Amino acid sequence: MSKVSNVPYSALQVGQTATFSKTLEERDLLLFAAVSGDRNPVHLDADYAAKTMFKERIAHGMFTGALISAAIACELPGPGSIYLGQQLTFSRPAKLGDTLTVQLEVLELLPKFRVRIATRVFNQNSEQLVDGVAEVLAPRKQEEVELTELPPIQVG
Repeated sequence: MSKVSNVPYSALQVGQTATFSKTLEERDLLLFAAVSGDRNPVHLDADYAAKTMFKERIAHGMFTGALISAAIACELPGPGSIYLGQQLTFSRPAKLGDTLTVQLEVLELLPKFRVRIATRVFNQNSEQLVDGVAEVLAPRKQEEVELTELPPIQVG
């Protein structure tokens, strides 16, 4: 198991940053389609996707949103954070094999332990795919927690 520390509200500063990265694999697309119920063929059918403006399969837009959620929950502010809202603008698709990096930046400390955080997603070529702003309820106290290990998941 891996341990993760959070950053409580009292330790957050405007301009503070964190990142979270993941490479998009076939199993990610299949599992996200299964969990979300979104089986749009642009995500799952190579022949169909080849005829679209993208010319290949692309990830679900909200897959990148889920990565932002993971970055907030595990990096900044980290465990104990409560997601209150998110504004997202998608400018490019994520594709199989892309290494997606979420960049978080504290924009504003608000009353009642709330914080506004810039949420941006880039691919391995430094191309921005997503731009957004989240509102998060930051944890009140510092703590270190162990992240639950997931069991192996078979796809197919």
